[in-house]
Amino acid sequence: MTRALAVLTAGALALTACVGERPAPPAGAAVVPPPAWRTALGPGTPIRADWWSAFDDPVLTGLVARALAANPDLGAAIARIEEAQAQTRLARAQLTPQLNLGGSLSEARAVNAFGEPSTSLAGQPAATISYEADLFGRLREATEAARATLLATEAARDAVRLTIAAQVATGYITLRALDQRLAVARQTLGARSEGLRIARRRAETGYTSNLELRQSEAEYQATLQLVPAAELAISRQENALSLLLGQTPGAIPRGRNLDDLVFPAIPDGLPADLLRRRPDLFQAEQNLVAADRTLDSARAALLPRLSLTGSTGVALSSLLPAGIGVFSLGGSILAPIFDGGRLRAQADTAAARRDQAAFAFSRAALQAFREVDDSLAGVQRSGEQAVALAGQRDALAGALRNASNRYRAGYSSYIEQLDAQRGLLSAQLSLIQANTDRLNAYVTLYQALGGGWAAPDVAAVGR
Repeated sequence: MTRALAVLTAGALALTACVGERPAPPAGAAVVPPPAWRTALGPGTPIRADWWSAFDDPVLTGLVARALAANPDLGAAIARIEEAQAQTRLARAQLTPQLNLGGSLSEARAVNAFGEPSTSLAGQPAATISYEADLFGRLREATEAARATLLATEAARDAVRLTIAAQVATGYITLRALDQRLAVARQTLGARSEGLRIARRRAETGYTSNLELRQSEAEYQATLQLVPAAELAISRQENALSLLLGQTPGAIPRGRNLDDLVFPAIPDGLPADLLRRRPDLFQAEQNLVAADRTLDSARAALLPRLSLTGSTGVALSSLLPAGIGVFSLGGSILAPIFDGGRLRAQADTAAARRDQAAFAFSRAALQAFREVDDSLAGVQRSGEQAVALAGQRDALAGALRNASNRYRAGYSSYIEQLDAQRGLLSAQLSLIQANTDRLNAYVTLYQALGGGWAAPDVAAVGR
């Protein structure tokens, strides 16, 4: 028996040369990080895991905590982890022997030569064991692929957490910007109402024509429509935040005003470090590892399989004074000879999927580098824009005061005051947008740099 298994095993090893050379990974998918970011903003600080608290708004911090506790997308991501854990246990179980217990029982009745009936009972309890000797690593590679998939799924959950936190932060900043736009619209509406009152009084006294009155009425109505438009946007933004919080539409609490939110410190990070600091990149890498292991498992399926089986039991019968021990031990090797190319096609499919995963990782890395550079540029340029717009707003506010005084004194027409009002309103709204863009650029920068994400404690599967 032992000699036969040895001969079969040697024959199986001889068949390994028929598998062919392992397909090399695509050279075009290699990722080379840039030496530095295009926009340099000086030395940075390490990223905290609760980076959103750097805006110094307890309400925002509370909203993020609520979203991370109740967002349905995060719940689905956790459920996917549980599925991947079960799949990993299933793959690992294929490496272990399978032990089964069974038995049989039969009853026989017969009549002897003297016409006397007799009854006999026979039974055979038995234990059977089967085991596939994973000679070429088919099961082992499948287990490693399942483990890499589990790590990728866990990283996907962390990426969802980071995305939810960033969406809540940008949503809250946008909400506070809409609140400020509404306040500016109402303030401007008050000024336009006063201007309309003056224009109506001057038209009634014949001091001016009805043209100025109609112009004033038109500007008042134009400003009036800004109020419901801002209120509608606020309502929709609150509903969007409610969805992120995992609740039905409702009012969202407010904390600091937009102008009072603290601009966080610039986080540090080199391009070469980014590949290990973002959960989505770790996920893409582990997806590549899983595809690579699946390829090895598919190639191993082209080789023979060695299976060992054994059983032991006791033969019992009412006709015997005692049970008789029985056992069996055997082995078999199954080598694929002709299957119409099915196994080879499966291996080629696995190789193509490995290449797809390699290019997907390359795409994710390039996208990550772009996001960081875009965010760094956004922080710098939107800050410069906000400074210029603040100066423009102050200058236009002074011009409006002068134009209003001249108009009331009768030294200028309503057109001068109207132009100054329009310019100031435009500058105020543009400044709000610039400050919003700058704050959101910090959010996207923290998100692009991984949001303080740390690699899992479990050692990653190597390629």
